[in-house]
Amino acid sequence: MIGLSRDGDVVTLELQRPDRRNALNTELCLAVRHGVEQAEREGARVLVITGQGTSFCAGADLTGDAFPESFGQILEEMLIAVESVSIPVVAAINGPAVGAGTQLAIACDLRVVAPDAFFEIPSTRLGIAVSNWTIRRLAALAGGGVARTILLGGERVYAEQAFTCGLANKLGDVDAAMKWAESITELAPLSLRHLKLVFNDDEIHDDPTPEQHAAFEAAWSSEDMKEARRARSEKRAPKFVGR
Repeated sequence: MIGLSRDGDVVTLELQRPDRRNALNTELCLAVRHGVEQAEREGARVLVITGQGTSFCAGADLTGDAFPESFGQILEEMLIAVESVSIPVVAAINGPAVGAGTQLAIACDLRVVAPDAFFEIPSTRLGIAVSNWTIRRLAALAGGGVARTILLGGERVYAEQAFTCGLANKLGDVDAAMKWAESITELAPLSLRHLKLVFNDDEIHDDPTPEQHAAFEAAWSSEDMKEARRARSEKRAPKFVGR
């Protein structure tokens, strides 16, 4: 489900579900969280997260267990583990980062993006809502305009645009990400930890307002969400009605 390897002070965590384009299910989310915790526990100085095959992560596995109530909490716990671990985390975006794949990418501290990779969050095509954290984190990293393009416009943002707006810190392959990670191991760990704490001390963790919470729940319990799942299984475009 995941591969963990170590080269000096750099630990690489590889998502290993290439048959599902590394889509996240409960088992994979738990494996990623435990892998992150293990890397920190065993004294790694930098963690690199990447995907096996041609995709970084295709999002939640819609054919599996991704929609039960417990999955959202498990996914959130994985993202919190990546964001809050005391060492820098570099995402080597080797291919498409879709939905929860984009969430995983933006939970990391730095992103090295392959030229043919892209970011996408198709929540409005699935009739679902994304968390306040996702919206605010994406806006903080990519800027409000690009975040709206991805979320409200339902469009993909490719590597070059991601680099231009700051969502991608560098363009390059996994080897480029590994070289950068290795260079970061030479920097002062306590200084890096302080930087992470300050960067992540912002309003993106504020609780949703009652209106935001109600709107979130309405989307997830809607007939539109069910219609999107039916349309996906029937290989047709969904017909949304707003209820």
